[in-house]
Formats: sequence, C-alpha cells, structure tokens
Amino acid sequence: MFKRVVRQSKFRHVFGQAVKNDQCYDDIRVSRVTWDSAFCAVNPKFVAIIVEASGGGAFMVLPLHKSGRIDKAYPTVCGHTGPVLDIDWCPHNDQVIASGSEDCTVMVWQIPENGLVTSMSEPVVVLEGHSKRVGIVTWHPTARNVLLSAGCDNVVIIWNVGTGEAMITLEDMHPDIIFSVCWNRNGSLICTACKDKKIRVIDPRKEEIIAEKDKAHEGARPMRAIFLSDGKVFTTGFSRMSERQLGLWDPDNMEEPVSVHEMDTSNGVLLPFYDPDTNVVYLCGKGDSSIRYFEITDEAPFVHYLNTFTTKEPQRGMGYMPKRGLDVNKCEIARFYKLHERKCEPIIMTVPRKSDLFQDDLYPDTAGPEAPLEAEEWIEGKNGDPILISLKHGYIPGKNRDLKVVKKNILDNKMSKNTENTAPAVKTLNYCTVQGQLLFLANI
Repeated sequence: MFKRVVRQSKFRHVFGQAVKNDQCYDDIRVSRVTWDSAFCAVNPKFVAIIVEASGGGAFMVLPLHKSGRIDKAYPTVCGHTGPVLDIDWCPHNDQVIASGSEDCTVMVWQIPENGLVTSMSEPVVVLEGHSKRVGIVTWHPTARNVLLSAGCDNVVIIWNVGTGEAMITLEDMHPDIIFSVCWNRNGSLICTACKDKKIRVIDPRKEEIIAEKDKAHEGARPMRAIFLSDGKVFTTGFSRMSERQLGLWDPDNMEEPVSVHEMDTSNGVLLPFYDPDTNVVYLCGKGDSSIRYFEITDEAPFVHYLNTFTTKEPQRGMGYMPKRGLDVNKCEIARFYKLHERKCEPIIMTVPRKSDLFQDDLYPDTAGPEAPLEAEEWIEGKNGDPILISLKHGYIPGKNRDLKVVKKNILDNKMSKNTENTAPAVKTLNYCTVQGQLLFLANI
C-alpha cells in the first residue's frame, strides 16, 4: 500500500490502547440514523453522543468522569422534533454545544457546569433558515459566536449566534448535497466536499469560490475535505473502482494533486481527524474496526503512513478530544471516543518516552479557548490566528461566560415611526418590588 522506507519520525511508534471496561460509557443507545457524521463530540469537560430517541431527536451529554453504566433514565438534550444529525462543541466555551437536525433547525445549548440534572428541551437560541435537514454544524475556530451550518437544501449559512441572525448565506455554489465543510486555521476560508464530486475552497465573506477541483475522487460515495494548518487541503474519497483514497491538494494549484494514495476496498466513509500541532491525520472509517494514522510533511510522498490501531468491534461513530483535554504526563497525543452499538469506548494514543519530564517536542503551544475576534469584527473583514496556550503544566480551564443572545427587534423601527403622533395611546410600564414580588404599574 505504501513504501515501507524507514523514515525518522517521533510518531513512528505511536500506539493506541483502549481503556478498561470500567472507564467506558455503557448502555448507551447510539443513534441508528443513516448519516455520515461522527455522532460524537468531545471537549475537556464533556462527551456528547447522539442517541436513539422516540418522537424526535436527542443527544446525551456526560461529564468525562461519569463512566460506567449509564442509567436508562439519564437526562438528554431533547428539543429537536426530528433526529439529530450532527453536534459540535464551541471551541471558546466548553459548556456550549450546537446541534443540527432533520427538523431543518440548528439549536445552540448551554449545558450546566456539572452536567445535566434534568432533560433539557429549551435551547438558548434556535436558528431557522434551512428548508431541508441540517447535516453539518461547525463553529468558527477564532471568532466568538460564529457558527456554520450546511443542509440538504445545498445551502451554507453562517450565523451570529449572539444575535440569532444569519450573517452570510451561500446559496448557489453547490448543486447537490454537501458532504463536509471545514474552516481553515484562522477561519478566513472554508473548504467543502459535494456530491457533484467537486472540492471547493470558498471565501465566505466575499461569497466567491477561490479554487475548485472537479472529480477529486471519481467514486460516487461520499468525500470528506479538511484544511491543514499550512493551507493545503486533505481529502478522503473513493476511486472509480470503489477503492478508498486519500488525497493532498494545494489550493493555489488544484489541477494536479500533491499526493493521492489508494488504501483498500472497504465501503465505509473515512472520517479524517487532524492535529495541527503535530501534522498527524487520523482516519476512522464508519463501520471499520481500525484507526489509521499518517504524518504529513513537506517531503515526498508528503503523506506518510505511520500505523494502524485495530480492535474487534466496528465503530458507529467517533469523537476526537481537543489537544488541551489530553494528559501530557502520559505523553498522550490523541484520544478518541469510539461509539459501539451500546457503548462509548475511549482510545488513547501515546508516544512511548522514558523520561517523566514534559515533552515539549510533542506538545507545541496549542489553540486555547480564548477567541481573538468577536463575530462583528470577523464579518467586517478582520482575521485572527488562534490564541495559543502552553500545556506544560496541563490545561487549567478558566471560567466560561454564559452565552447571551440579544435578538434585534425588527418591530422597533416600525413602532417608533407609527407612534410619533399617537403619544396619548402609548402604555408605559413601571415596576417595583414589594416583599420580593414584581409588580407592574401601567400608566395610560
């Protein structure tokens, strides 16, 4: 499959290990909906899993330490009226999660600091704008409260969650279903993979396609495309002979791939997870029982096979922990949360080292939870690189601020015009508190 040339790399000996049974999350009915998303999202506080729900859609949010058997009556997040298709934690607030559903809506939720005590059906905000089911939600990496959603109406919408408004709607760029959308490192561009077999690199604020490649993978099955930290695009897909492929592309010259590899003939869609700090890509096939990992470098063949972690059970979905949630004392460089039919199993990837000291070559400064930009600054054209933090003494979470949604009232302007000449008819409300009760006094 790949040339087995011995090449110097500190990741050659990365090995994976599933945790013991008592550290798994058991008795979870993972969703059976036919959609190629990861079904799981993880951050340093919680693991969220899309689950089976009668009469609507739901996902479960578990504090990381709550392993073991999960009670059937454990509370869920259950505000959607159709199955949930995708979930994503906000990178700037570990208690805020977005969900997209078959009910055509996107909902944003604020999870209590210690997890759910009762089921939650009231989101902080409902974002309505898609006319068909919403299969992709992904937060902006560096601008606070900016969320992207893509639906089966072939439309990409970028929302300001702080106001509940759609800032950008990309309507006529995709003629068919969008398989994946990914932001680049500073959130100035997005890349998309579409059923028309094209990979597109789009500037969302200018609403224009910067680069595209037709038939990046010639097979009919779904493709995936992600940005790497140097601006290149990494893709997974299928050849005309239904072999699984991975490709590396340079947006400045999309005519020829930098590199393309055939892998095997399985039919599961390959979900890529990327670590920008180490330039390692992990490929998890839906229905596979393995995780393959590759290092991407500037030397040919550019995509270097490292190893494969194999288990007996096939995976229904996969969550990927951000770097700040890893245990640096154990030289852990990645942690996955593998979904089985009835449980979630953490898998730990480590680089064996003899020393107990902090391994700064494995842990360069990584993206922290602080957002360099506000939504309004980003839409005006500003860009900001992620604010980096050191993991030398482990990640110490700060205080998350509450998500506040301030909706603009479109009636305000109309009201002020209509009421200029009707002052006597306007009610004004004063209120005061008497013995802790709120009383309204109407002056007419």
